[in-house]
Amino acid sequence: MNQNSLKATTELNVMFVDMNSFFASCEQQVNYWLRGRPVGVCVYTGKFGCVIAPSIEAKRQGVKTGMRLNDAIKICPDLVPLETHPDRYREFHKKIIGVLRRYSDDVIPKSIDEAVINFRDYKLIHKDLNEVARKIKQDIYTEAGDWLKCSIGIAPNAFLAKLGSGIQKPDGLVTISPANIDDVLRKLRLTNLPGIGKGMAERFERAGIKSPLDIRYATPEKLRAACQSVVGLHWHYRLNFSEVDLATSDYKSMQAMRQISKEQRQSLDTINELLLSLCMKLEGRMNNMAVHARHLYISTSYINGRHWQDKVVLNEPLQDGMELLNIVRYKMEKYQKLHHCEPLINQNLSAIGVGVSDFVPDEAVQYNLFDNRMKKDTLRKTMYSLKEKYGKASIMKAAQIDDTVLKDAIGFGSVKDLYEGED
Repeated sequence: MNQNSLKATTELNVMFVDMNSFFASCEQQVNYWLRGRPVGVCVYTGKFGCVIAPSIEAKRQGVKTGMRLNDAIKICPDLVPLETHPDRYREFHKKIIGVLRRYSDDVIPKSIDEAVINFRDYKLIHKDLNEVARKIKQDIYTEAGDWLKCSIGIAPNAFLAKLGSGIQKPDGLVTISPANIDDVLRKLRLTNLPGIGKGMAERFERAGIKSPLDIRYATPEKLRAACQSVVGLHWHYRLNFSEVDLATSDYKSMQAMRQISKEQRQSLDTINELLLSLCMKLEGRMNNMAVHARHLYISTSYINGRHWQDKVVLNEPLQDGMELLNIVRYKMEKYQKLHHCEPLINQNLSAIGVGVSDFVPDEAVQYNLFDNRMKKDTLRKTMYSLKEKYGKASIMKAAQIDDTVLKDAIGFGSVKDLYEGED
């Protein structure tokens, strides 16, 4: 799907489907006795675990995404903490996308719980998208799960459709059109618009743009000056029915990050195994995308509120997880020696992250005559081919044999990995 156009259209062509409290609803779907109860899905359920997905019932009692479990229990004593089951959410996601693709071939899964459907080439088949939306809700109910609800927005472009999907939750259906857009925007604050945070809102306010309605009627030049970039023009297009959000794109970066529980902090070996797992996770993703990275990012956070981060421009594009790990360790040791401080891997660590960016396609990687990386890269590709054929645990590097620390996890971001290899 790539039908971006600066030409405004008033036709209702785009639908945005947002699954409500998706992770928690999946848990309630498979466990009847959780239905109707406040549920909080967490990466781990220790006292200071983080609620990454509260159920509809939990949200009604004030539990919010990102809240520490001990704080959530205080305001919702009946909360049922559950650890994540990523494979379960992926399977429900695929069922839902299967439903959507029966109505249009142009479906973009924007995240594990969101998708955009483009109906521009289906005007003669689907003349009433409100009716289609109701059918989609029913199909999800009967084919994916009777406890799974979604909110749907319908609009001339993807941004307004997403905005509409967030206005009525749960189980909403909202259309934004030229006839009602001003009434919709009049009720919203700047930060109610997807993509506008506190910093962006302050920029608009300094330019005299106080509300979403002000954005809609401001000149493109004023918006561009307010944002100090072409982003301002995009806001003009979005709120005036042009399309700037329907293009798919490749990964610009990849991140692997984990919160570290109190129990995990007790063992430095466990933390080091976790760091290894993060690097191997990036290796697997880059292998699937057939790319090498030229930039490496490292970040750590501590229970006392401190942070450390570093960026490395790699001499040669890398994909190998062990090489990434060695660079991470080198940068940490260098920082420790330079600042005469304790090791960055310590028992106060609360989170650790590794990221890569600036990708080079595998076929564009240059090897010199005396470099053994070509042999290593070929061997790695063979290993992942065997994993794909015989299962993830069929073959692994020796360093991963004791790697039981990193639980499978899935976030709300890109789900491109689920569709690699599809036609």
